[in-house]
Amino acid sequence: MSVDVTTSPTPELSPSTRRWFHSAVVYQVYPRSFQDSNGDGIGDLRGIIARLDHLAALGVDVVWLSPVYVSPQDDNGYDIADYQDIDPTFGTLADFDELLEQAHARGIRVVMDLVVNHTSDEHPWFVESRSSKDNPKRDWYWWRPAREGMEPGAHGAEPTNWEASFSGSAWEFDEGTGEYYLHLFSRKQPDLNWENPQVREAVYAMMRWWLDRGVDGFRMDVINMISKDTSLPDGHLTHGGLYGDGSPHYLCGPRIHEFLQEMHREVFEGRQDRLLTVGEMPGVTVEEARLFTDPTRREVDMVFQFEHVGLDHGAHKWDRRPLQLVDLKASLGRWQAGLADVGWNSLYWDNHDQPRAVSRFGDDGEHRVASAKLLATVLHLHRGTPYIYQGEELGMTNVPFAGAESFLDIESVNYFATAMGQGLAAEEVLEALRDGSRDNARSPVQWDASPNAGFTTGTPWFPVNPNHDVINAEREVADPDSVFHHYRRLIELRHTDPVVADGDFHMLVPEHPTLYAFTRSLGPETLLVLANFSGEDLAVPELPGQPDWSGAELVIGNHADPVAPEDAGLPVLRPWEARVYRRRG
Repeated sequence: MSVDVTTSPTPELSPSTRRWFHSAVVYQVYPRSFQDSNGDGIGDLRGIIARLDHLAALGVDVVWLSPVYVSPQDDNGYDIADYQDIDPTFGTLADFDELLEQAHARGIRVVMDLVVNHTSDEHPWFVESRSSKDNPKRDWYWWRPAREGMEPGAHGAEPTNWEASFSGSAWEFDEGTGEYYLHLFSRKQPDLNWENPQVREAVYAMMRWWLDRGVDGFRMDVINMISKDTSLPDGHLTHGGLYGDGSPHYLCGPRIHEFLQEMHREVFEGRQDRLLTVGEMPGVTVEEARLFTDPTRREVDMVFQFEHVGLDHGAHKWDRRPLQLVDLKASLGRWQAGLADVGWNSLYWDNHDQPRAVSRFGDDGEHRVASAKLLATVLHLHRGTPYIYQGEELGMTNVPFAGAESFLDIESVNYFATAMGQGLAAEEVLEALRDGSRDNARSPVQWDASPNAGFTTGTPWFPVNPNHDVINAEREVADPDSVFHHYRRLIELRHTDPVVADGDFHMLVPEHPTLYAFTRSLGPETLLVLANFSGEDLAVPELPGQPDWSGAELVIGNHADPVAPEDAGLPVLRPWEARVYRRRG
C-alpha cells in the first residue's frame, strides 16, 4: 500500500504555510564533546566559537546548543541549577554573547535547550521547596506523603508505583520533611509542578530573558511531560512487577495544550517569525503532533518524536533487535502523510540520546562511507526539518567499549547495576549497552588524526574513538567525495530546490525489504529517491504508477563514479547506493 502526501497544489505556498525553517537544516552541538579551548579536556563555548567556520562551510542554518547552564552535571547538564548563568565548565555569559554574535555574523541562528519539566535538586527553587512543608515554594514541585497505612521511607510506601526513566522508583524520600518528591528522571532532577501558576511565570520570565539576549528559540526537552494527571494513579506493572508504567498519566497530560498556548502568548507572541520552537515529545502520536504543530493553535513549530528510533527495540530499549526496513518505511511514511496538510516534523537519525546512525542503521565496516551518505540522502529528502548531530557529517561510529567501567552515562550505569541485580548475563547486558548506550554519541568530535583528535590539548573527559586517525574532519574536508561534502551538497539542495522542502511525498514499493524509494513533487518537478539498504547489488524493480525515468537527470548520488541512467528501465544499485533523479514536466 503506497503513501501519498499532497502538501500544496501549486509551487507557491502562502506565507502562513511556508515558514523559514522549511528549508533550514539544524546542527546539534553537545558542548562537552565538541571542542575544548583551554586544555581541561571538556568542550566549551570558546571551542564552539573556534569551530563555527566548520559549520558555516557545511551550510547549516541553526545550531541547537545542548545545556550550558549552571549544573552539577548529574545528567550532563540536563539537571539545571541556575537557568540564567553559564556553567564555569563551559565559560561565561560574555563567552555566550560572543558565540551569539559570531554565529549570527555567519548567518547561523542559535537555539538553546530548554529543560523545564524538572530542575536540579541543587536549584534554589528546590532547596527552598524541600526546606519545610510550609515554605512558599513547597508547591513548586510534586511533594506527596507515603501511602496511607505505610511507613514513610519503607519499600512500597512511595505515593505511586511509577518507574523513573533512569530505572528505580520515580519518587525519592526526603528525610527532612518526611515526604516524597517526584522525579521522572534522576533523583537529582525533581519535577516542577506546572499546576502552580507561579512556576509557569518564573519559567516564562526566564525564557523572555534569553530571547531578549538574542537567542533564536528553544528546543524544549520532554516538554510533553509538564502536565500530569493530578490524581497520580498507579501505572500498569512492568519489569517483573517491581514498578508501574506511569507514562499514560504524564505524557501529553490533561493541560499540555493549555500550557503550551499560554507559553506562546507570554513568551513568543510577536517574535515567532524569527524564532524556532521545537517540542521534544516522547510517545507523541501523529494525531497529537498535528495539534501541537498546527500554526493556528500557536503551540510549537515542530515536534521531535521517537517512533522510528524505537523500531529496533524489543520489550524495552535494551532488548535490541535488527531494524526491518519495511517497518522504518511504514513509520516515516505515516508521519509524512499525517503532517502533510497541517504541522511539521523534525527529521533525524542521531542526537545526544541515540547511538551513532551509521553503526545502528548502516554498515560501519566496509560500506561506512556509502551507508552514511545513504542515510543522509534518505533523511534529507523527506519533508520536515533535518537535524545533524555533531560528527554525523563525518560518518562517526559507535565506540568500542571494553567493559562496564567504560560507560559513564547515568542511564547506562543504572541499567547495568539493575540488570546485574536481576541476575542477567553480564556479556549480554554489555552487548546491549555497546549497541544502544547514549555514551556512543558523546565521544569527542574527531577533528584530525592527532592523539586527541584535535579536541583537546589535555586529557579528554571521555575517550576519543580510536578510529579518529581515519575518520576526522580534516581528512573529510580535503576529500571532495567524503561524507562531509555529501552532507554539504544535500543542504545546498534543500536551500535551492523548493521541492525538497515543500514537495508532495509518495512512498513507492513499501513492502520491499531492502529498497527505500519515494518521490517528491512540486509543480512541474519530481524527484525520485532510490536507496539500497543492503550490502548486495539490487536491481530496482518496476515502480507501480511511475513514468519512464530513463534519461532522467541524476541530481545527487553517494558514489564518486555514478553509473549513468540506463537507456531503458531502472538501474542496478550497488551495495548501500543512493541516487536522486529529477524530471520536469
